[in-house]
Order: sequence, then structure tokens, then C-alpha cells
Amino acid sequence: MSNIIWWTVKNIATVGFVGYLPVAPGTWGSLAALIFIAVFKFSAPVYVLVTVFVIAVGTVSAHEVEKPLGRKDPGLIVIDEFAGYLVSMMFLPQSAGYFFSAFILFRIFDILKPPPLKKLQELQGGMGVMLDDIAAGIYTNLILQLWRLLT
Repeated sequence: MSNIIWWTVKNIATVGFVGYLPVAPGTWGSLAALIFIAVFKFSAPVYVLVTVFVIAVGTVSAHEVEKPLGRKDPGLIVIDEFAGYLVSMMFLPQSAGYFFSAFILFRIFDILKPPPLKKLQELQGGMGVMLDDIAAGIYTNLILQLWRLLT
């Protein structure tokens, strides 16, 4: 892999410098996604396209960065938390209350990994890095959609 491709893949997987933050890089990766969607305020169709793109590119980049490091889901890869948070907020109001609620719920699910999230993380390569966070995002989104319906 050429140096420029490696640099690009590594920067996608680590969301630039975010994955190198010394404490709780996954939390910072989620916060980066929150800021990203709060700043850009995508329409629903564009939001879906951006999310699918981040998941696809994130899966490939996570796979390529994980291989040479020789470690399963190293902490510096935070594109999975970024993508998972995007899933958390899909089709929800882009308000401070939902941003905060999704952030807290997503981090809880990502850290505790209730079934079957832990099983998904056992998958190899980029899929194993990404799928547990995407599922945590789905759990978060379902709870917030239910909350939205009931209030």
C-alpha cells in the first residue's frame, strides 16, 4: 500500500487526530460525530447517504489499519464510534436534547455491549470493528424513536 493511501486510510479510521487522544478515544469519536451532524444539519436523504458512506469507508479503513497493528479493534480506530453515533441519530430531530440523549445512550451500549453486541465484535477485520457500534447505534435509535412516539 502506498504511503498516501496508508495515510488516508489511517486518517479515516482514526477520524484524523481523534483516535490519538490519550483518554477515552471512543467517546471523543462519538463526540466528533455529534459535532459533525450538528454543524452540517443534513436533510434526511443526505444524512442516510453520508451514514452509509461512513459505514462502508469505515469498514474498509478499520480493516486495513487493524492488520498491520496486529491487534483486534485497537483503541485508536474510532470511525466505528463515529458511524455508530450517526446511526443513533438517524431520522431523529436534530436538537440538543436528542444529541445529548443519543450520546449518553450510545456510549452506554457501546461500553456495556449487551447481547448480541459482544458477539458482533468477535467478527474478524473491519466488520468486527464496525458492527457492534452500528448495533449500539440501532439500539439507541430504537429507544429514542420509541421515546419520540410516546411523548
